[in-house]
Order: sequence, then C-alpha cells, then structure tokens
Amino acid sequence: MRHLPFLALSFVAVIAGVSRADEIATAGSAASVVTAERAFAKDGLAMGVDGSFLKWSTPNAVMMTGAGPRLARESLNPDTVVDPTAPALVWWPNWAGVAASGDLGFTTGGVEFGGKRSGHYLTIWRRQADAGWKWVYDGGAGANADAAPDATTDPVILTSASFGSASVIAAMDEVHAAEAALSAAAAKDQKAAHLAALADDGRLYVAPLPPAIGASQYAAALDAWPSIFTFGGPEGGDASQAGDMAWTYGKANWRRGETDRNGWYVHLWQKRADGWKLAFAQLVPAPPPAPPAPPPPPAGG
Repeated sequence: MRHLPFLALSFVAVIAGVSRADEIATAGSAASVVTAERAFAKDGLAMGVDGSFLKWSTPNAVMMTGAGPRLARESLNPDTVVDPTAPALVWWPNWAGVAASGDLGFTTGGVEFGGKRSGHYLTIWRRQADAGWKWVYDGGAGANADAAPDATTDPVILTSASFGSASVIAAMDEVHAAEAALSAAAAKDQKAAHLAALADDGRLYVAPLPPAIGASQYAAALDAWPSIFTFGGPEGGDASQAGDMAWTYGKANWRRGETDRNGWYVHLWQKRADGWKLAFAQLVPAPPPAPPAPPPPPAGG
C-alpha cells in the first residue's frame, strides 16, 4: 500500500475503518521508516546504488564522504548501468527511531560489500507530503559490523521523546547551543564532554570498534578517540516539527600522534527531561595526508 497514490491510500483507509489520524500515525511510525530503508536497500540491488539513492532522496539530500558532505544529486549518475557481476552493496537496519511528530526519523545498521561486512550506515529520513519517506542524509562509518544482527532480525527501536521545543527554529537554536557547549568541553577533555552529552540509550560509533551501545559501553569506546577535539559549528541539519529530534553535521579537528587530522562529526540529538542529549554520534575522518614525495635524485646521478 505504500506505493499506491496518496488518494488511494486515503480511500483504502476509510473503507477499512481507519481514521486519517491513525493513517498519519502509521505513516510516521518507526516501522514505516524501517520499511522505507529496506525498500531503499532492495532497490539498490535491482537498480544499482546510484539509481536507488536518487530515487529515495530529496532534492537537497546530503551524502557524507571522506572528502566531506556532497549533494547526492550532484554526485550520483542517474544513467549508471547496473553490472550484475559487480560486488553487491547490501545494508539493513539494526536500530531506528522517529520523532514524536512522525516527520523525522533515522535508521542505522550493518553494511556488506561483496559479501564482506564493511561497516555501518546512517540514514536520516524526512516524511513527505504523500506520507512516504525520502532520505535527507546518508553516510557510513567504519565501525566494525561483524557482530551486528543480520537482516532477518527486527531492529531495536529508540523510544520517541516525551519532550519538545516550541518550534523547529527554537529546537535548532537549542541544539546549536548544545553543540557549542560540547565543542568547548571537548577542546579540554573529549571523553568527559561526550559522557556528559550522550543519552544513556544512545549509540556511539568509534571506528574501527563495533558500535558502543548504551552508557555502559561509552567510556571504553571514547578511550580510542584522541583526548581533545575541536568542533566547528553545525553546517547542516534540521529538526522535527515536535522539536524533539534534530540532526547536525560539521567539521572536526584532532591530532593523532604528531599528525593533525580532520573530518566531520555527525550527531543525532533527542530532547529529554534534562535537555538535549546525543542519541547518536560518530566521526567521519578525512583521508590521511599523503606522505611527502621523495626528493629528486641528485643532478648527474
């Protein structure tokens, strides 16, 4: 029924005795986001990655790469021909959730390439006027997926928030303030900063470790990150109509040994009784700097 025209959906709902409010609630449920993600992944096998990503994305959807965020419709080729002999990209949801208003949701889960597990993805979804879903953000993480439940296992669902801000604008103002506070704290002690900001039932991706699930696993994962970060302000993101869920991304800088490194953070925030908490956090490192070129041979050598 999700592929019928919107008017047909409404007609069927009335015949079945389902109210419009119930129909909207169902369309904005976590189950509907999971259904969309699975259809997106199935289309990836049938249509190819470029075709599926374009079909399921909004016009301004962003893909996160090692080189940074890119508009999907400027990065993908709708005319790409599917090669049935090429290694297949397969992904499936292990964790999902939606805003209380049912207009913003996410899924994340394992990824396989050519039959080998290669990490995890994160998709942020926005519900459309026809009650369907399109993604607005897609990215990956090198967090180890060996222990991730397979595609036959129903994903864990994040409980929707009971608290919200007065408006989308108010929510984003509050989230930007939370990002600034996290940035200031992480510049002194990233582990303490993240432990204070993370939701007890959230997830943290610190590649190449497996996802840290819940408060009991955060500290060990955070030890694998450098002791301090410098975060820039959010360069993209959005909030739900209920003002209870928001996502952001921006630049991050840190140091590994004697090498300065940089990349991008990706955050999913949820409003709780004690304020905005990180339900999800990850870093997407930029490629390491190339080694210096060897000196030219001496003249006449």
